[in-house]
Amino acid sequence: MASPTPKANRDGFTERGHQVTRLEAFVDAAFAFAVTMLVISFDAIPSNAEELITAFKAIPAFAASFAMVVMFWYAHNVWSRRYGLDDGVSIWLSLLLVFLVLVYVFPLRLVFASGFAWISNQWLPSIYQIETLDDLRLMFITYACSFISLCSVIALLYRRAGSLAERIELSSRERQLTRIDELRFWLMALVGVLSLIVAMRMDHSWPQWLLGAPGLTYFLLAFDGPIAIRLARKPR
Repeated sequence: MASPTPKANRDGFTERGHQVTRLEAFVDAAFAFAVTMLVISFDAIPSNAEELITAFKAIPAFAASFAMVVMFWYAHNVWSRRYGLDDGVSIWLSLLLVFLVLVYVFPLRLVFASGFAWISNQWLPSIYQIETLDDLRLMFITYACSFISLCSVIALLYRRAGSLAERIELSSRERQLTRIDELRFWLMALVGVLSLIVAMRMDHSWPQWLLGAPGLTYFLLAFDGPIAIRLARKPR
């Protein structure tokens, strides 16, 4: 039986992963489990009106956490659809991604819950009690390390695809798009590194409003796409 003809996406990228592999199905299931862990971590089912209101106040943190998990899932999904790779290196990197995202959900929820509590002057709840500067620093450091690791694995997956450009017959445009996405995730990891450095350098002399700087650093992610495109156009 003839294999299906590869389809071209809207961006002109040929879809080589037209069949769902066992690896992709496993990754999808793991990400779904990660989302389940986010839900479970929001404590027990409310038993009265006060607990119900408190549970609803946790929705913004859950929504933001859900969006971040989906972002990494979608990145792997796009990679799978584009390249359809199922070699040893790709498998190990995908399994590493699964492991990291299951670890990522813990600092992820803490950071967003604490962030919304800070913005709302504690009206939105946070289960993470920040009593000292070291508590705050630890939260940002664990999140940054998890974020850096996930972005780096996605970048390595794109690098792997780029290294097999001849074998999977990538066009010149596809190679450029691959390079752009690899650079984009390296830049995202770099933002995480910057946040990590800021968190490690936090000091008691800093004003109260500046203690959220490690989290605010992630707003720089808005610029990773344009910068990656610009860098990809330069000769290597």
